[in-house]
Amino acid sequence: MRKLISSFIRYIETEKGYSIHTIRNYESDLRQFTKFVASKRGLKKGAPGIDLVDYMLIRSYLGVLFDRCRRTTIARKLSALKSFFRYLELRGLAPLNPVTEIATPRQERHIPTYLPVDDMFALLEQPDRQKEWGLRDLAILELLYSTGLRVSELVALDIEKLDLNSRLVRASGKGGKERLLPVGRKAIAAIREYLENTEKRRKKAGYSKCQGPVFLNYRGGRLSARSVNRLVKAYSRKCGIMTEISPHSLRHTFATHLLDGGADLRSIQELLGHVNLSTTQKYTHVSIDRLVEVYDKAHPRS
Repeated sequence: MRKLISSFIRYIETEKGYSIHTIRNYESDLRQFTKFVASKRGLKKGAPGIDLVDYMLIRSYLGVLFDRCRRTTIARKLSALKSFFRYLELRGLAPLNPVTEIATPRQERHIPTYLPVDDMFALLEQPDRQKEWGLRDLAILELLYSTGLRVSELVALDIEKLDLNSRLVRASGKGGKERLLPVGRKAIAAIREYLENTEKRRKKAGYSKCQGPVFLNYRGGRLSARSVNRLVKAYSRKCGIMTEISPHSLRHTFATHLLDGGADLRSIQELLGHVNLSTTQKYTHVSIDRLVEVYDKAHPRS
């Protein structure tokens, strides 16, 4: 099984173009499944063969997962198994596909965490504009709220992907798919000021004026997603926001505020880079909750 898993991982990396996060998760999930098969079949040494896996073993594995994991995690692990066995089936490497008849568990519906407009504006007021890192942090917050970028897309952003004059940014999303996004004037102004104030630092780090990462850390390297997460949490605490938020919360805030402002769901889908509209539809729940709240406050008979 280990050799087959390695072959599958190379396939989804080189031929399917899966994101690095999906590849890492799938590999971990399949290694975990291999250990489960070995323990269930009483193997103490060596990796189990693929012929030891059948429908009942998969069901037993899912039973263990239901006691330990959330449904979203179980769905991902099952997706890894389905993709793996589909790959083996297409290449004639497995005698049967034991996952075909197994349905993905129904997912819990989570309403995304987002900030009201006033709280979002208060968050944007927190960075110190008199300091270089304050300018950087302001540019980060403005760009996240202005475009709905994923934090992975934000930290991977290079200067050449920015068109400040046309107010556009080219983002590389999941699976390497690119999309062109409009950027608000406030965000453009914040980015422009930050870039102007870091010219010397960029030159010292070996970057030209038009190349290199947009957002730098203290050593002149590319800023990490973990650092962005820390700064978002720090500024939210500073302005007294009680809700636990993350960079992804600003993506939710971007989508929710657009929907409340009258944007259609298809346009929001394109801006967020969602493949399926069903992924975007979770934001309608947020807006419906807001409509009910407004109705309850305004209608005499509510």
